[in-house]
Amino acid sequence: MAVRLGSTGEEAVRGLALAALGYATVTGADAAVKWALPELGAAAAMIWRGVVSALVIALVVRGRGLHVHRWGLVAARSLLNAAITAVWFLAWMLGVGLADSYAVAAVAPLAMTLLAIPLLGEKVGWRRFLSTGVGFLGVLVMLQPGGDLWRWETAMLLAATCGMAIARIWTRMLSATETSQAIAFWHMLAQLPVGLALMAVPALAPPGGAGFAGIIPGGQALLAILIFGVSTALAHLMLVRAFGLAPVSAIAPFEYSPLLWGLVLGWLLWGEVPAWTTLAGASVVIAAGLYNLHRERVRRAAERAAA
Repeated sequence: MAVRLGSTGEEAVRGLALAALGYATVTGADAAVKWALPELGAAAAMIWRGVVSALVIALVVRGRGLHVHRWGLVAARSLLNAAITAVWFLAWMLGVGLADSYAVAAVAPLAMTLLAIPLLGEKVGWRRFLSTGVGFLGVLVMLQPGGDLWRWETAMLLAATCGMAIARIWTRMLSATETSQAIAFWHMLAQLPVGLALMAVPALAPPGGAGFAGIIPGGQALLAILIFGVSTALAHLMLVRAFGLAPVSAIAPFEYSPLLWGLVLGWLLWGEVPAWTTLAGASVVIAAGLYNLHRERVRRAAERAAA
């Protein structure tokens, strides 16, 4: 996402408000699809997400800015995100709590710090290396034997989280040539073919029957999936606008807010209460991520001063 430099204080405040609302909307959308997944299945949920979200984005931007210059990287990023979505949906179907999954996702900024070295050629000082190591110790706290996250689904989520870090790095690379709305639109549209392909996987197909039976849920599940698709599209557009109004470094801490929303929604809707080890480990991971953000801001300020 392109970042506009030199924004006014009023614009930055609006950007932060949009970021907070965007991340809250993402969490609400995730809760809606998690609620509908037992009736719909992961593959059908991806199909609905692709159709509804892409349509909403195209309507909101009126088709402007959807042209792509680097088709290969856009396609790779979109398909990777679709695979990550499938993993997350499967984990929720297998009983992983909303807040537990967000605790695992908090590892993404740490993984991004390390992956940016080979992929972007960034230099990481010893302080960021040390804090990243401390953050991964927090992961070990979350994954201690006998804990709530000591399950094979967590390994699957960790692999998907590393994929999230790669996708974010690719987003940074694409921001030089592609518009934010194009990146978001093709991200959403890629969910459709991947969802169709996954209809053949029994664990991901609709539970209503073989083939395409059950792809259209009834009643409340249909309403939930429509809310999910529209909310996902609007959240992405809000976050795109937020990154255009406020500095990335100011918005980044809001990335951890879904964990708080997930705690509330998970408890209200499903009675989920994460183990104290999960919360303690996630706190260490988040603290390490925020420290890395601080060091990045210090480094960039020093570079600007030297220039």
